[in-house]
Amino acid sequence: MQIRSIVAALLIGGAAVPAAAQDAQSLLNKNLEARGGAAALAAIKSIGFQGRVLFPGDFELTYKETRARLGANAAARLDLSLQGLDLVQSYDGSGAWRINPFQGRKDPERMSADEARSLADAAMIEGPLLASRSDGSRVDYLGRDDFDGTLAYKLKVTQKDGDEFVYWLDPDTYLEIKVDETRRIRGAQQTTETELGDYEKVGGVYFPMSVESWSEGHPTERQRVIIASGEANPPVTAALFEEPRGPGTPAKASGDPPDASNKAKRKPAGEEPTEQTTPPSNPSKGE
Repeated sequence: MQIRSIVAALLIGGAAVPAAAQDAQSLLNKNLEARGGAAALAAIKSIGFQGRVLFPGDFELTYKETRARLGANAAARLDLSLQGLDLVQSYDGSGAWRINPFQGRKDPERMSADEARSLADAAMIEGPLLASRSDGSRVDYLGRDDFDGTLAYKLKVTQKDGDEFVYWLDPDTYLEIKVDETRRIRGAQQTTETELGDYEKVGGVYFPMSVESWSEGHPTERQRVIIASGEANPPVTAALFEEPRGPGTPAKASGDPPDASNKAKRKPAGEEPTEQTTPPSNPSKGE
């Protein structure tokens, strides 16, 4: 997904409740209220973000992300541009496709089921943590753990297809400050770590405007998305996410842009703008 601007510092709820009084459901409820509440989330039918994405070696592209609720499904589209070249990744609610001119591909190609699962998760406007309230995922409280000097609360979301997300919640704001996403890609388990920060309100809901991701074991190879602006409920139709008509080609095994660096801030700060990284998810999710 994605994301990235002037941000106001956020403190919600005052002092943290002792760890013994916490459980998965109470933490989930506090995160929901911290984000803006159930009514505000439900009112967002589509959302758009614009900014830039930085890859290692100061490789920078413009960034545009759109997510939408399409009936019972979620859809997402990511557009990255550099010097007239436009990389597109899209999930239409059932499958995913991309156009990658950086690999000499000008025609759309279908993405693998594993890649589509990742885009399906990124398409959720509320994110996998809050989506777990209704999609059948299991949520477990893992206690507290140190993250960058903060004793954060940890929640683990296990989706019905086996994908896992471990979230670190800030003890003061109850917002997500880190998430580890683990899934099986071509039969091998892979984990992506992501730091979230610089939260800003869009349509009455807080979203991270700084998203910094890297593959587990490669913290120096970071991709940073900096969101400059967000818009709630921009007009979109299903056609935006659909694969262009024409001869589609099978997806290659890999070929996304390299991953970016730069250190993201731990807490919602307020000084700088901000998927995502490539978003931001699963062909069958959200159906």
